[in-house]
Amino acid sequence: MVTLALIYLAAFAGAELVTAFVHPLWAIALHFALLFGLIVASVKASTQQYRGLFLALGLVPLIRIVSLSMPSANLSQSYWYLTMSFPLILGAFAVAWVLNRRSADIGLTVRAIPLQVFVAACGIAIGLLDYVVLKPDPFISALNWRDVALPALVLLFATGFVEEIIFRGVIQREAEALGSWGWVYTAVLSSVLQIGHRSVVHWMVAVGMALLFGWTVKRSGSILGVSLSHGLINIGLYLVFPFIT
Repeated sequence: MVTLALIYLAAFAGAELVTAFVHPLWAIALHFALLFGLIVASVKASTQQYRGLFLALGLVPLIRIVSLSMPSANLSQSYWYLTMSFPLILGAFAVAWVLNRRSADIGLTVRAIPLQVFVAACGIAIGLLDYVVLKPDPFISALNWRDVALPALVLLFATGFVEEIIFRGVIQREAEALGSWGWVYTAVLSSVLQIGHRSVVHWMVAVGMALLFGWTVKRSGSILGVSLSHGLINIGLYLVFPFIT
């Protein structure tokens, strides 16, 4: 089963390469195939632990199916993230419900406050570093409270909380089936979804960020700090640093 989990990790990476360098439609087809395969693997898993792992991994192709299928022509970038987040968070909570996980099991708790504050603050520095690497266009036309407030809240929820409840909450919890390195597997898995940026340096930043987040949640059992940090990274990347650097 460990081998199968590694095969799926490689398959996710391959699908992301298809998205970035071939065509998104082919990638959608691949992710549908991966989702179907993971559902079958979950049903046929020999233990409850692996059943949970493969069911949770099904959230990864779901992310890409939703993101690649979601129309964006009439939506601002921040509202596109918000719209995309609803089916994903429903999927995450559905998996947790099926597996009988309590809120504390998926990191919805407050623990180790100093560590949470530290990792949240790291989001500012990581966001600046990532901006230097990617230099994306801003989501807003001017840096002022009126333009920043709502998109910032959207990014905190849609890219901070939703992505972290999926990866560090649900998937990392079920990746304990792989042993003590399950959190590392989850970190590499979440960074695979950054291949589409076509930047090796950005991917290395994403790996480092994911390892920090995974270790924090493994140590504290809470996704509070990593959710705030992830949100702050994207707020800096798309709303703040394009205007002040």
